[in-house]
Amino acid sequence: MKFTEDHEWLKLEGDVATVGITEHATTQLGDLVFVQLPEIGTKLAKGDDVAVVESVKAASDVYAPLDGEIVEVNEAVANDPSIVSSDPQNAGWLFKLKLADMNALESLMDEAAYKALVG
Repeated sequence: MKFTEDHEWLKLEGDVATVGITEHATTQLGDLVFVQLPEIGTKLAKGDDVAVVESVKAASDVYAPLDGEIVEVNEAVANDPSIVSSDPQNAGWLFKLKLADMNALESLMDEAAYKALVG
């Protein structure tokens, strides 16, 4: 797994990354009440706003961790946002991104670096 400073995680399968928000992010947000997912086929540059997660406390943007194209979204979390809160790094994934440049993965953190970031 790889992680971003914006609290997204990525699991790689070939050139497609499954992306979600970290357990740390869900803890900070509290129980989610709304998830807005991107459209399949959307082309993104690293840092673009790609999704929105909203809790009773706040709404937060989810950013594209790398350049790529949306190839799948998790409709289950749009229908039941609590899945993201209860299982953020498995069933609570948000979207799948076909990566434009596999070498860009090197710019992301591994789990140890992410844990050091969030303390």
